[in-house]
Amino acid sequence: MTHIPDMPDIEWRISPGLTPYDQSLAEMEARAAAVVAGEARELVWLLEHPPVYTAGTSADPVELVDPRFPVFQTGRGGKYTYHGPGQRTGYLVLDLNKRGRDVRHFVHTLEDWLIAALGRLGVNAFRAEGRVGIWTRDGGSEAKVGAIGVRVRRWVTLHGFAINVAPDLSHFGGIVPCGLPEFPVTSLFALNGVKSLETFDEALAFSFPAFLNDLGAVRQNEA
Repeated sequence: MTHIPDMPDIEWRISPGLTPYDQSLAEMEARAAAVVAGEARELVWLLEHPPVYTAGTSADPVELVDPRFPVFQTGRGGKYTYHGPGQRTGYLVLDLNKRGRDVRHFVHTLEDWLIAALGRLGVNAFRAEGRVGIWTRDGGSEAKVGAIGVRVRRWVTLHGFAINVAPDLSHFGGIVPCGLPEFPVTSLFALNGVKSLETFDEALAFSFPAFLNDLGAVRQNEA
């Protein structure tokens, strides 16, 4: 069982099985509104979806090559991406009013968190200039192992990330992932045989306190 970080102000939730995308979207939106109103704790929600394609605010319909799975329009940034079994999707409902009102810093710190978690599992991941997401080298060439897409409303974050632990990579063939046809996608399983979502969750939990600390650095600088 994944060790849950001890955080009285933040709920750390791991949903078993496959959570329908529209259901999770509605719950995330409601939770964000409650956080804005001061009526709920912040949330880190780890889950899996049935196979779907989602379109960000800059998605180009030409890049939806084969809509073999349901397609959802979403308010997050970015283009088309895929969610499905074997992929760890994480939704972050965090209040930047108390963690620093800097969206760029939030995304940068989120990338650092995911890179650190992957590093604990033996994957040398990195950010790439001009390309959002989490990257690594697979057979010598750069490949994308994780996607990031966020939205901020009244300084509360929505959406988050998706890390390919052990999904069916052929499912990405229905889209141009993140609008980058020249780069392949890969997974932890393809890189080093890791296929347990719980193993990745443990790495996320271990690295989470450092993420919060780095995120709050903006707030400290504002003081």
